[in-house]
Amino acid sequence: MREWLFDLGNTRLKYAQNLHEVHYLAHQQPDWLAELPDEVHGETAWVSSVASSVQRQALLAVLLERFARVSFARTSARAGRLRIAYAHPEKLGVDRFLALLAASMDAQPMLIVGVGTALTVDLLTADGHHLGGKIAPSPSLMRQSLHTRAAQLPLAGGMGGDFADNTLDALAAGCQGAALALIETSRQQAAARLGTPPTLCLHGGGAEALLPNFPDARHQPHLVLAGLAQWASCGNQA
Repeated sequence: MREWLFDLGNTRLKYAQNLHEVHYLAHQQPDWLAELPDEVHGETAWVSSVASSVQRQALLAVLLERFARVSFARTSARAGRLRIAYAHPEKLGVDRFLALLAASMDAQPMLIVGVGTALTVDLLTADGHHLGGKIAPSPSLMRQSLHTRAAQLPLAGGMGGDFADNTLDALAAGCQGAALALIETSRQQAAARLGTPPTLCLHGGGAEALLPNFPDARHQPHLVLAGLAQWASCGNQA
């Protein structure tokens, strides 16, 4: 029996049979799924998706040709040790849910920060209770938004720092600094709430750029896929 994991985000698809070898496909082009290798097929495809319905349906159509079963993860009020804070759990993004599910297996208080299109922050207790979270634009989305409204502001480039002497560096410093400030404020609030500092865990495509500012952080770039694997194995796939 061959199983594959698929995490369809807003800009790319991650897919893997195991978390030691994760592959990526950007989906900006209409024919992006033509690049999915022939060896990606088997018994079951486990899928997490926060992408548009168009991207989701395109992926589903291809997977149905390659797998006997395709199962999309969905958020539930509880899974394993995890207990979600939302009164309406279905309103919590499945990517946040799966990251929390993976993190809950460690049985320690954690502040989980996802850096993708959005910047998400979630607080988890040692016994698996989700205490809520925050959502903000990621540094890359801040840059995109500024460029959309003011085309003279470059979409990328520049060096982060404190006070820049040119526009490119100022953009990088400002957008990155906003993200860093949110994370640091959230760490302080979490420590006050729990009575102890939580472990900081960063994941997602934009996490690596922020890591130098948090030398004590845990970097788990494939946390959503790890949660998807856990979801598939703990009886929540119905």
